Amino acid sequence: MSSRNGFDNHMAWNRQPGHYEVWYITLTHRKTGTGFWIRYTLEAPEPQVGSPYAQLWFCRGDAQDPSRTFGINRRYPIDLLEVGQDPFSLRIGPARMDRSSLSGIVRGGGHEASWDLRFLPATRTHFHLPSFAYARGGSLVDTVVFSPNLSIPLRGTITVDGQTYDFDGDPGGQTHLWGRKHAYAWAWAHCNAFDTGDNHGVAVLEALTVQLRRGPVVLPKLTVLSVYPDGLSGEELAFKEPWQIPLARSSYRTGSYHLLAKGPTVKVEATLTCRPEDMVLTEYVDPDGEPAYCHNTVVSSCDLRLWRRRYPGAPWRPWRHLSTRSGAHWEWGGRAGDSQVSRRHVTVEDA
Repeated sequence: MSSRNGFDNHMAWNRQPGHYEVWYITLTHRKTGTGFWIRYTLEAPEPQVGSPYAQLWFCRGDAQDPSRTFGINRRYPIDLLEVGQDPFSLRIGPARMDRSSLSGIVRGGGHEASWDLRFLPATRTHFHLPSFAYARGGSLVDTVVFSPNLSIPLRGTITVDGQTYDFDGDPGGQTHLWGRKHAYAWAWAHCNAFDTGDNHGVAVLEALTVQLRRGPVVLPKLTVLSVYPDGLSGEELAFKEPWQIPLARSSYRTGSYHLLAKGPTVKVEATLTCRPEDMVLTEYVDPDGEPAYCHNTVVSSCDLRLWRRRYPGAPWRPWRHLSTRSGAHWEWGGRAGDSQVSRRHVTVEDA
């Protein structure tokens, strides 16, 4: 698919009920190994569930001291959501975002976090799903997702409880998604902050596992993944079209997410691990009122191995090995929370 960077952040909501929409960025402060997750969201429930509202989310993960890991969010009336389409801009209360920057502040629950970041937009949009999922404005699937800025260097500052983190080209990624309902269960992984390995400064991993429910039937898991060994300007090793999805497998639980994909001449294996105390449990509510529970970490390890072979049936030969101790971000979600994850994303009010 072609790049549509500016367009792909445009709001899809047209005031209809039964809709949720998210713009989020995850980023890693390399000097301290600290991870961050910032989300701008809107919820338009079904009429019997409630009225539309906007929400601002912030999470910090500290790999060295998990007691400093926390998540807070605040709801805003829908009339404090302002969106521009050409050029793209988004504002929720005191927070804003546009094609090349974001800033904001949220306080409460004993914390205060602010951010003022800028970036050069990516030249290539990453599409997570099979091509058909983007037809008819995404109406064929429950949730549409793509990353207008999958891997970008960030500059600026984040300040948390008086501590300022300076960003000078540190890696991040920005994604836009919307839909009618979250998957019955899912997992997601992102890493563009590898510490070691060939081209570790530009390589990118992006993966998604979904499990859908249709009526009383829970369908098997489907996994899509992509690796850009040489960054977004290079080759994409993709397993996401219908004929490729059967080639990818995954397993996940609190603390670990494992991915394995084998094509005719390329093999990809990734293992992401963290401690339960590195995760924050977040409760979402679908537009129909059903809750979903997301267990997210922004300070995970990741071990990524790539193999190539000259032709199908030939021996696999190691090609690339990349790793990071705390630069990966991933989550798993479902219809119940895991009690192992004791930290919760807390809804706050300004002090």
